[in-house]
Amino acid sequence: MKAVIQRVTSATVTVEGQTVGQIGPGIMVLLGVEKGDAAAQADWLTEKIINLRIFSDDAGKMNRSLTDINGGLLVVSQFTLAGNCTKGRRPSFDTAAPPDEGKRLYDYFVAAARRTGLPVETGIFQADMQVALVNDGPVTFILER
Repeated sequence: MKAVIQRVTSATVTVEGQTVGQIGPGIMVLLGVEKGDAAAQADWLTEKIINLRIFSDDAGKMNRSLTDINGGLLVVSQFTLAGNCTKGRRPSFDTAAPPDEGKRLYDYFVAAARRTGLPVETGIFQADMQVALVNDGPVTFILER
């Protein structure tokens, strides 16, 4: 399981011109599920993301977590994170989880995030989505488990 996380001042995801998810300050999560991934990876990522100290304290140091600031999460499925671009000019998605398994683990991740009590918004699995965000910093991390 892979996640690209970005510290944002705001983020929005739209589908067919309609806003389906929106947060203020928090973390934008692009989540990719691969073959062989399980709930344990989703649990680890959830805990890591909400407790990662990537928000500034009063001294300007990255010392506060999403939980500390009561920020929001915007979680968007991103199967292209499983893309392999090492050969040729077209990405291979051989390692991506099949859609039913990807959706199951995406939904599991979202449910685990919601259990934290933080505000959680989402995109729509397998939809053509437009994502807009203001990356704060910019601060971006890639997490794999």
